[in-house]
Amino acid sequence: MDQPIGVIDSGVGGLTVAKEIMRQLPKEKIIYVGDTKRCPYGPRKEEEVLQYTWEMAHYLLKHHHIKMLVIACNTATAIALDEIKATLDIPVIGVIQPGARTAIKVTNNQHIGVIGTINTIKSEAYKEALLSLKAGLTVQSLACPLLVPFVESGTFLDQTAEAVVKDSLEPMKETGIDTLILGCTHYPILKEPIQRFMGSDVSIISSGDETAREASTILSYKGLLNTSKETPVHTFYTTGQQQNFQNIARDWFGYLPGKVETVSLEHIYQQ
Repeated sequence: MDQPIGVIDSGVGGLTVAKEIMRQLPKEKIIYVGDTKRCPYGPRKEEEVLQYTWEMAHYLLKHHHIKMLVIACNTATAIALDEIKATLDIPVIGVIQPGARTAIKVTNNQHIGVIGTINTIKSEAYKEALLSLKAGLTVQSLACPLLVPFVESGTFLDQTAEAVVKDSLEPMKETGIDTLILGCTHYPILKEPIQRFMGSDVSIISSGDETAREASTILSYKGLLNTSKETPVHTFYTTGQQQNFQNIARDWFGYLPGKVETVSLEHIYQQ
């Protein structure tokens, strides 16, 4: 099945998930859409997030005939996953359940922290996912609205990351957590300064690894894995500034793993 996997995000954050899918499923072709023009989704109205997520999904279905959709954005997962999953006839996975499962495996003191966008934290999607998997956990949640715009700007490449991370995570520092879920796919790009600030005794969890594993399991079960011997050619679409997206992608992957193009999504899908 040589159809591609579609990966969507509010911007560059989903590259952290795409990278892990490419590592675990090297034969699979990725078509990525990052809505950098309208990023961040975190503070937006829920109906806007739902509309934008549908626009990305509809574009991939119509123009690239994807066989699976990965919603690699925590805000979009929290708000849109259930509706899109119930509507489409292809597998659709998000990043919240995989992240929650990983955190439960790792924690020793059953005290888990979650950082995310305003909408993700407000939805309590992680708290609900964690407690549905294991009762009795203590869950601390913190919205960090400064981090996504910081990553999207590309300035995370300099040392100001330390200051922004400190300002954002200060309330989480003395809570007693031993595990911290990066509840936004942009945050792993800042994993090193986050780890330094929180200390080596706190395990930092990003959902890319577990999400890729789930994608692999589902594709295998449904007989949808790509068996072609050809090397896949990936394509990355951004709705915003192409050069900035390219720079961040190159820094995150260590190389540019495919072509980067600009796409317009506004009004491509109307509910």
